[in-house]
Amino acid sequence: MSTSQTALSVNLNKVALVRNTRHLGIPSVTRAAIMCLQAGAAGITVHPRPDERHIKADDVRELCALLTLWKGQGHVAEFNIEGNPFQNLMAFIEECKPDQATFVPDSEDQFTSDHGWALDTMGATDKARLKAAIDAAHAVGTRVSLFMDPISSLMPLAKLLGADRVELYTESFARAHGTASQPQAMKQYADACRAAVAAGLEVNAGHDLNLQNLSDFLVACPLVKEVSIGHALIGDALEMGYAQTVQAYNHCIEVGHGLAPVAAPAHVHGPGCGHDHHH
Repeated sequence: MSTSQTALSVNLNKVALVRNTRHLGIPSVTRAAIMCLQAGAAGITVHPRPDERHIKADDVRELCALLTLWKGQGHVAEFNIEGNPFQNLMAFIEECKPDQATFVPDSEDQFTSDHGWALDTMGATDKARLKAAIDAAHAVGTRVSLFMDPISSLMPLAKLLGADRVELYTESFARAHGTASQPQAMKQYADACRAAVAAGLEVNAGHDLNLQNLSDFLVACPLVKEVSIGHALIGDALEMGYAQTVQAYNHCIEVGHGLAPVAAPAHVHGPGCGHDHHH
């Protein structure tokens, strides 16, 4: 596992998406989880949508059993279940009692998560429902992270509802990376991260993070506890294999924290970290 403080949680949705195109059970979601954990991933993330377009209910249960077994063998690993608490998520939380639940304000037919909770404009009824869901997760021992846009003023509102963490939605950072607007994006995320910590929250991050932008993101936000990465990581794994890919992402995390040189280690044959800062 990475020696840095930022944990890598691998989102396995895309493995399930490929599997679901046939009825053969391959590629195996649980096998992917085992290989990622063995390679040093600190956690596994799934987002079981109501239409089961990728992760199915059985996947959640099997991964829950797998993570319980893995932790029982003395390993450190977390199970993070994402989803909309107003849809199908809470039944999974109550059954599996995952380490973390990430609440995402998705509509049922949404292509992918594309916005955080608008806590400043949310009505009192919806706020009360969200707080009740947070309380229900806490009742089974599950930490709650709210998926949020990088807006500093919203962070105290997340804390008021009882959230333990926020997951900063990083798509706009990824879009700005490598362009003239990268410094501005880095400042926006750094400010949001600081505001969250000042409000008493811990910070996660995810969406469109990859081997090219992850190190720079962690330069801007060194206090991030966990990054959840799926689409890019599984894409890289198609070329490099799960083990080398997880090692490459953990290396980028170390580079971002100044714990490793920018050059990829010899055992990683894929692309190195697209990092342009010196420590």
